[in-house]
Amino acid sequence: MSTQATNDVYGAATPGDAEGAPVINAFGGDWDDVSQEAAALHEERIVVNMGPQHPSTHGVLRLILELDGETVTEARAGIGYLHTGIEKNMEYRTWTQGVTFCTRMDYVMPLFNEAVYCLAVEKALGITEQVPERAQVIRVLMMELNRITSHLVALATGGMEMGATTVMTIGFRERERILSIFEMVTGLRMNNAYIRPGGVAQDLPAGCIDQLRETIPLVRKGIGELEKLLMENPILKGRTVDVGYLDLTGCIALGLTGPVLRSTGLPHDLRKSDPYCGYETYDFEVPVTDTCDAYGRLKLRVEEMHESLKIAEQAIERLDAGSGPVMVEDKKIAWPAQLAVGADGQGNSLDHIRTIMGESMESLIHHFKLVTEGFRVPPGQAYAAVESPKGELGCHVVSDGGTRPYRAHFRDPSFNNLQATAAMAEGGAVADVIVAVASIDPVMGGVDR
Repeated sequence: MSTQATNDVYGAATPGDAEGAPVINAFGGDWDDVSQEAAALHEERIVVNMGPQHPSTHGVLRLILELDGETVTEARAGIGYLHTGIEKNMEYRTWTQGVTFCTRMDYVMPLFNEAVYCLAVEKALGITEQVPERAQVIRVLMMELNRITSHLVALATGGMEMGATTVMTIGFRERERILSIFEMVTGLRMNNAYIRPGGVAQDLPAGCIDQLRETIPLVRKGIGELEKLLMENPILKGRTVDVGYLDLTGCIALGLTGPVLRSTGLPHDLRKSDPYCGYETYDFEVPVTDTCDAYGRLKLRVEEMHESLKIAEQAIERLDAGSGPVMVEDKKIAWPAQLAVGADGQGNSLDHIRTIMGESMESLIHHFKLVTEGFRVPPGQAYAAVESPKGELGCHVVSDGGTRPYRAHFRDPSFNNLQATAAMAEGGAVADVIVAVASIDPVMGGVDR
């Protein structure tokens, strides 16, 4: 606080103030600029902060709203409160260790972060075609299950923000079923570091296929419960229809992808337009709506979950039909023994340790070098993209020929889609801001990476 008379940065005089009278200045970010601008224009308007600790902003998102009564006249997103330096940290770790960092970006869809990074590294290595078929099928299975969990979080948190607590409890209940599968396969519920350059860390454990076949009908039933609770609910439709409106022109101008783009009627999906991991061999549809609003995005996510279940069932049939390697054969990239989750659900199994320590001195030496030093990637750069639950997730890796990335940069869809906040919120009511942001479904871990 200052008690000195100060000149207005916008050149506006303060009427009625005597020279030398105390002037109070508020400091903090761009707040003082906003308040001074408001004073300079002599308008009666309110500028409020929503966040970054607000429970209705999908994480530490700060929204700076200018209000005229209940109407939002200006909305700006303030980001950076969750910045973790993940991309920079990856420059100080081996290519394989990079997976453990990028999986923590958008923590609601960790397997997509891992997959896109590994696809980019494999492209830089020139081994895309060498990745075993079984590894690709496992990747597709895990990603589609992860797509469902991500959409369930979007529906659950969006419902909670509108006061529908039951929607939240059902959404998280169904997500929990799938997280149990992830824990069985990878040893972790989130931040799995399961997809690795060249394949996956280990094959599906015994009993996993049976568990999947039991779980999928239960998840399908739970999604059906959400549909009945939501889709024709007059209260929900009143809150979401024609709210957060953004048409195709706006989406293209802002570079938006995912459900926000498909809610305008454009069936853009990288799984169809630029297939990866063998998606061209699966039978599924790309749902679209033409409402351009929050209700259309909600409806899309429900339909996409049904399509993901169809893909997952096809992947399960392929995995059950036979076995095979889940990592490339190149011994300069693949570890000599496959990892396995221990009996306690974490660490390495005794089989893994026995193979490495007891059977081959060469394997032990080679394994030690690969784990501590890592493999080398030829100089160059590569870009890969996948269709994440929120849109196009891209990864650009640059190598200088060493065992660590020279640079790894991600195009996170939450970051791009968040640009739509102002276009969706301005002109609407304060309560509609919550619905608009929920329909974008941003996760700040991906925005602030």
